[in-house]
Amino acid sequence: MSRLLLAELLLAQGSTPGPRTEGAIGTAPSPPPAAPSPPPEPSGPSELESVSESLDETVDAAMSWTERAIDFVRTHVLTWGVVMELLVVALAASAAYGLAHPAKRLLARLWPEPDASSYQTLIELRKVIFNLVVPLIAVILLWFGASVLGQFGFERVILTAVASLLNAWILIRLFSTLVPDPFWSKTFATVAWIIAALNILQLLDPTVAFLDSVALRMGAMRLSLYLVLKGVLFAALLIWIASVVAGVLNTRIRRTSAFTPSVRTLIGQSIRLALLFGAIMIALSAVGVDLTALTVLFGGIGVGIGFGLQSVFSNLVAGIILLSERSIKVGDFIELSDTVRGSVREITIRSTLVTTNDNIDILVPNSEFISKQMVNWTHRDAFRRMRIPFGVAYGTDKELVRKAGLEAAEEVHHTLLGVKGREPQVWLVGFGDSALDFELVVWLDPESVQRPAAVNAAYCWAIETSLSKYNIEIPFPQRDLHIRSGHLPIVQETGEPDAS
Repeated sequence: MSRLLLAELLLAQGSTPGPRTEGAIGTAPSPPPAAPSPPPEPSGPSELESVSESLDETVDAAMSWTERAIDFVRTHVLTWGVVMELLVVALAASAAYGLAHPAKRLLARLWPEPDASSYQTLIELRKVIFNLVVPLIAVILLWFGASVLGQFGFERVILTAVASLLNAWILIRLFSTLVPDPFWSKTFATVAWIIAALNILQLLDPTVAFLDSVALRMGAMRLSLYLVLKGVLFAALLIWIASVVAGVLNTRIRRTSAFTPSVRTLIGQSIRLALLFGAIMIALSAVGVDLTALTVLFGGIGVGIGFGLQSVFSNLVAGIILLSERSIKVGDFIELSDTVRGSVREITIRSTLVTTNDNIDILVPNSEFISKQMVNWTHRDAFRRMRIPFGVAYGTDKELVRKAGLEAAEEVHHTLLGVKGREPQVWLVGFGDSALDFELVVWLDPESVQRPAAVNAAYCWAIETSLSKYNIEIPFPQRDLHIRSGHLPIVQETGEPDAS
């Protein structure tokens, strides 16, 4: 109607005649005014009419949507059935919180807390079930309330949806407990809960359609957001499965005594890398990526290895060499420099973990073991000979010094005793400026080899105690003082100063 009124006003303004002039008496009448030209025929709707039509359509659509929304709320929301469902949900939540404490006490009596020697998975499962007491009671009451409302002919849409969502959350929480890794456990629980919630609310298909509509074309390949998310989830699942399988195989390999520790580590790392690479390739193939098109990418990786990744690639090759030739193995006590000396805890493809006696972990690149000199104290034999130097004053009985040194060696528990050819010895090794230089030569047991600083301190302590026992003097450097000028008083035995 507004459009018709506007058109009539425009036509009326265009056809309005000009002003008329009345002629005076006795004068010649003025010529009649020229007839107005007829308005031009409109060839199409004007711009104003188009804006008016669009405005009318928008207003009509908004009014129609508002009417439908009000009608939906009046017929489906503001009903006694919805009120009853919400009331049942509130009552079920309140009752669940009220019954949680006695239910936990009953469960604690039926399922006592296991000791620390039990399986960790069983302990975690019990803890999770105790935390799920409230949701479990709530979901039972919700399903019972839905059944009661159905008997009286009420709708159960809200109750069924809430109970299904809570039921799915409980099952996902229980299954995620079986995953030991916290990261994978949380990832699995989050993704599974989102998919289950969309499926229960009947929004899974529209969500998939929307994600699939957001796409990007790269040549002949169509890459949608749904395809990317699907590939990421599928790759994460395959990587997790590959990690679990690799962990199980590595555990079995470590228990096998047919291989040395280095070979077992090499086999375990190779299996892990192969499984991870296979999982990534399968995931890329599943999302529709042509693997033959990745040849350019692999070529770029090769160029990068040649230029920017030389150190990384050299460490990888060095790790394979170390694991294959068994120059070092897990448990060896090695020394690279004055600051890097300790036990080998783990050998990976890229680096080696060395733990010092001060419990400091040092990650050493594998190329350091190939390009520099390394001392492996336990490579061939776990026993090692150690020399502790000490000095005594000139004129001391050498046999007495030998006796004191051997007694000191026997007092230290690090000394290897009772093995022929490896008895403790005392050597006279030199004549110093102010002392006779001796060395206590002892063989150490395998456990003491990896504690050189503590062992040296123990022998020094025992040597000083034994020398003091036999009143053997440990000399110190003595120097002569020459005065080239000046006068100093000299005190004689009588105590009088000598002026000379």
